[in-house]
Amino acid sequence: MASFRIEGGHKLSGEITPQGAKNEALQVICACLLTKEEVIIDNIPHIADIVQLIDLMQKMGVEVKEINRNKYSFKAQNIDLDYIGSTDYNKRCTSLRGSVMLLGPILSRFKSAILPQPGGDKIGRRHLDTHFQGFSKLGATFKYDTENSLYRITAEELKGTYMLLDEASVTGTANIIMAAVLAEGKTTIYNAACEPYLQQLCKMLVSMGAIIGGIGSNLLHITGVKKLKGCSHKILPDMIEVGSFIGIAAMTGSQLRIKDVSIANLGIIPDSFRKLGIKLIIENDDIIIPQQDIFKVESYIDGSILSISDAPWPGLTPDLLSIILVLATKAKGSVLIHQKMFESRLFFVDKLIDMGAQIILCDPHRATIIGMGEDFHLRPAVMTSPDIRAGISLLIAALSASGVSVIHNIEQIDRGYEAIDERLNVLGAKIIRE
Repeated sequence: MASFRIEGGHKLSGEITPQGAKNEALQVICACLLTKEEVIIDNIPHIADIVQLIDLMQKMGVEVKEINRNKYSFKAQNIDLDYIGSTDYNKRCTSLRGSVMLLGPILSRFKSAILPQPGGDKIGRRHLDTHFQGFSKLGATFKYDTENSLYRITAEELKGTYMLLDEASVTGTANIIMAAVLAEGKTTIYNAACEPYLQQLCKMLVSMGAIIGGIGSNLLHITGVKKLKGCSHKILPDMIEVGSFIGIAAMTGSQLRIKDVSIANLGIIPDSFRKLGIKLIIENDDIIIPQQDIFKVESYIDGSILSISDAPWPGLTPDLLSIILVLATKAKGSVLIHQKMFESRLFFVDKLIDMGAQIILCDPHRATIIGMGEDFHLRPAVMTSPDIRAGISLLIAALSASGVSVIHNIEQIDRGYEAIDERLNVLGAKIIRE
């Protein structure tokens, strides 16, 4: 188990560019299975989850070529169907949450798919019902093998239909779209997820020959085609990294320029940070965070306490709530953080309380933070990262604390952030990987 030793209390300065979006990469890499032709994907983040997925694809028989560190070629011409469902396949899938998005492409192209219970963050139950209900409406038969914890799904043929999703699941929508693009007839998906990374998947599929209408809305129309061709695709910058860098700058009172953030695809993220009193300057496609030692929480027009909650796009992504919670400990004023979508994501606040933060954990979904403003300084601590987003939030807290903190289990952070210690050290941070 690796650890970070962080000497906090140092101001950072300079420029940093966000990596390619992890969540988009997981989707579009899996989509390469839909064609025998070559697909080239650029701006792939070199992080643990993506490396594992690419390794798994190679084991499945996909010809993978590394063009450079962040650009790969994929050719799924000769897939080893006997490997899918093997002991090694199952073992690799159970350690990777993103493996769930293999189901749609494999089912679509080969009419049969097997997947063990996928791994990933321990942030609460994330049911797969939306995925399988969608597959079933397209004509597939689904069985769950309780003894071996395996999902088995088959279909003699997939046929387009109308479906209203029970929730706007991002991975569920992605899986159903990838199954529907080769299905016979027209598929209509209502209450579809519509975040930018889902839009990117749809645009990539269209460039491969798919027919998809309503991209960017929650009502998608898909007309199935016989086959898809190869294409070239570039992944968007990671909005979660953008939010993380905003948090690092604000929490350490530093001035940073975050370059090439794709402003048009950030939605309400900048305004969510502004609610805490954090200044953001938009310059072309960059965000500049000026040095700001004090920031004050906004209140509602009627004077009531600010509440920040997550919601499906275009609402605030739940992946940024942990970071906003940390920032609220330094802001002057009180904030209620309401994590609606996952019931275990706020449990890391006990570590912030140990560092001196004034937080009341109301229940698994809500926490009230009493920000002390300039009178508040976090204490260093020894902590363990429970998941990716809590891990980066604890790193942000440690960077602002005066003294040396240690974060164990940083493999969780590495799953979502490429060489984060090296990139921050260039800006003036003092992080040692042990």
